[in-house]
Amino acid sequence: MTTTVPNPPTAEVRRRAELREFLTSRRARVNPADVDLAVGARRRTPGLRREEVAVLAGVSVSWYQWLEQGRDITVSPQVLDAVARTLRLDETERRHLYVLAGLNPPVVTGPPDQPVDGALLRLVDSLMPMPAMVQDRYWNMSATNEAARLVFGIGGPEHNGLACFFTNMAFRSCLVGWTEAAGQLVAQYRAEMSTHVEDLGFAGIVDRLSEICPEFAELWARHDVSPGGFVRKTYLHPTVGQLDFEITQLRMPERPDLTIVLDNPTPGTDTAAKIELLLEKSGQRHGLMSAS
Repeated sequence: MTTTVPNPPTAEVRRRAELREFLTSRRARVNPADVDLAVGARRRTPGLRREEVAVLAGVSVSWYQWLEQGRDITVSPQVLDAVARTLRLDETERRHLYVLAGLNPPVVTGPPDQPVDGALLRLVDSLMPMPAMVQDRYWNMSATNEAARLVFGIGGPEHNGLACFFTNMAFRSCLVGWTEAAGQLVAQYRAEMSTHVEDLGFAGIVDRLSEICPEFAELWARHDVSPGGFVRKTYLHPTVGQLDFEITQLRMPERPDLTIVLDNPTPGTDTAAKIELLLEKSGQRHGLMSAS
């Protein structure tokens, strides 16, 4: 006798089932009295009824029922946000709802202008002798360790990483392949800016750089976009000579507005030893300099 093994549910079926169970659980969590609904004796189940969620969210009862049933319907970010507000979802739950409904989740922006936590500063400092810095969403350098300052000359009046790349003449003269790297960097900044279209802080950086640096203005006018991520960099330091790095960017889930940028000495080179020599000569083997 042959036993027929049922096919496992598809990813789409699992997604819709999870959507149904998630909405049902969040609906049951809301106290009707908290949304100014009368709590009568006939209410046998906790939370809100489907039709109550629909009315409070400003959608038709049928549409919300179909959404909770996981049917193949058209959903919009505006309507999902209305449902999320009605069900009192937090930001993580709201993003989860977007994913389950088949939409790209909202971009996490994080709290603006919040100081860098001391634990994060200590983390960057502990990465010595690897040059490391913390950048905010606009690529302003919120903090740098001593290795980054000594190797790349960071620490002047300009705290924006993109602006430093174009206006720090000492850095430009030492970076091998500066012209090619400039185009890639501008394309990465435009890609980052496109995920925050309502944030005028990016435009402020672009406008200022376009006025003072024709090279940047020319590159920006190309409208190129490029993803960030792992790159290699060769830097000709005036004191210790050639330094080779592998650059990695690390996002912080608890602070999505911040990125740790690591310049890891390339394995098989003497870059790490040369950085150690710079630090010993400066007498500043340890310590972190805040850019704020």
